[in-house]
Amino acid sequence: MTDVAIKRALLSVSDKTGIVELGSRLAKAGVELVSTGGTARALREAGLDVLDVSDITGFPEMMDGRVKTLHPMVHGGLLAVRDNPEHAAAMDAHDIGAIDLVVVNLYPFVNTVMSGADRDTIIENIDIGGPSMVRSAAKNHAYVTILTDPADYHGLYDELADHDGATTLAFRKAMAAKAFAATAAYDSAISSWFAFADQGKQFPDALSVASTLGNTLRYGENPHQHAALYLPDGPGAVGVPQAEQVQGKALSYNNLNDADAALGLVAEFPADKPAVVIVKHANPCGVAVADTLVEAWDAALACDSVSAFGGIVAANVPLDGPTAQAITKIFTEVVIAPGADDAAREAFAAKKNLRLLLLDELPDPARPGLDMKSIAGGLLLQSRDNGVISAEDLKVVTKRQPTEQEIADALFAWKVAKHVKSNAIVYARDGVTAGIGAGQMNRRDSSRIAAVRAGEAAETAGWSEPRTVGSAVASDAFFPFADGLLSAVEAGATMVIQPGGSMRDEEVIAAADEAGIAMVFTGMRHFRH
Repeated sequence: MTDVAIKRALLSVSDKTGIVELGSRLAKAGVELVSTGGTARALREAGLDVLDVSDITGFPEMMDGRVKTLHPMVHGGLLAVRDNPEHAAAMDAHDIGAIDLVVVNLYPFVNTVMSGADRDTIIENIDIGGPSMVRSAAKNHAYVTILTDPADYHGLYDELADHDGATTLAFRKAMAAKAFAATAAYDSAISSWFAFADQGKQFPDALSVASTLGNTLRYGENPHQHAALYLPDGPGAVGVPQAEQVQGKALSYNNLNDADAALGLVAEFPADKPAVVIVKHANPCGVAVADTLVEAWDAALACDSVSAFGGIVAANVPLDGPTAQAITKIFTEVVIAPGADDAAREAFAAKKNLRLLLLDELPDPARPGLDMKSIAGGLLLQSRDNGVISAEDLKVVTKRQPTEQEIADALFAWKVAKHVKSNAIVYARDGVTAGIGAGQMNRRDSSRIAAVRAGEAAETAGWSEPRTVGSAVASDAFFPFADGLLSAVEAGATMVIQPGGSMRDEEVIAAADEAGIAMVFTGMRHFRH
């Protein structure tokens, strides 16, 4: 079986976009229309002749519409193998008419959940008959065409026009694959709601993830790897994939990953004061808050201007002309922010390859959710690291009490360290990172690397001393030995913020006391692998 002529169509849709045009085109081609409920009403109001499903089943819709298409007269017409003699005989014996086209989209379950509806309303929006028809038609795609997305109506029009009112097997296969994906995503949304929202499970017994291909990418982290971007089904997602790309080349796998890292960190800073984050290879290399956005950019860049070359820039407020002009003075891969004024857009337009991404809003850093990582033979899931520390949560463990400014610098450094690959060390002073050490196998080396970066920055800028002098230093996990802390003291830090909890805490506290610096424990760790 290759081409199949469309002689009878069953239309039953929740999303009625384009359904009248579809019905009109089919009717004009001599196709008999069978429909239900609101879809039948919409078609009749457009002047089309429609046969009710109840007319072919001999049963009225019942139980508030819960039972209408679940009937052998419907599913026999969908599932019959047309060239199977036994199937053909059964159709003749029971007067079952073949259905050649099924157009179904399902009750809006996700939208109902997102609307805040009560439990009974949510349950009523679990479609039963729709998925049954979709799966029957998709299974029997050798003979039946199934459409689940209004975006595919025009593809059907082209098929019918090019093949004398018939569809090809290739088209039916493609639509069947899409149909099974649609019902799988639908069931995934329902099972997730039952597990997470209705029953309050943190980790369900079975995990289903529904997402749709956004686009394929040129390659992955390396040219020999294949890659694609998938988008979560349903409304409400806020992140890099939802940004408008105003200009520039297509985003690569690494661009997306790095831009996500930059966006996640900059979203930690409230919009009452401009903040800029510069990321390279998923690690921040400069972060600053200031009175103006361009001042924040200048300060962030000064932290590590070498690493910033070819980096990703994120801002927590709309971009302006002066900041855009400053950013374009160095090679930048991606800039992402919640908006940009005309002057900023004009400045960026001069750099055709720079990707400018604009969002309506920043993601909520405190949002709940799960992070997922694949490993050989399985998946690792964990709750998102949305932990936040305030001044009231800090425990002073040294003889010297920190000053208000040291507390502010420590909390700023801690916020940045949360987004730095472990082992992470971050020096900060006056709302600006002074040096960042990331991803080392021991904490002492991270501390030393951060101090070296700070020294290079001072030399480049012509400062008399690096910004680590008088700074606060954050460690994402406890200091297992005093050597990492002593390296920070050598760099000029006067304040340390760390989780605490080491067997050698007393040794580290004693070293801090001997050096005359202040230290606080958070009781919270921020490993980031």
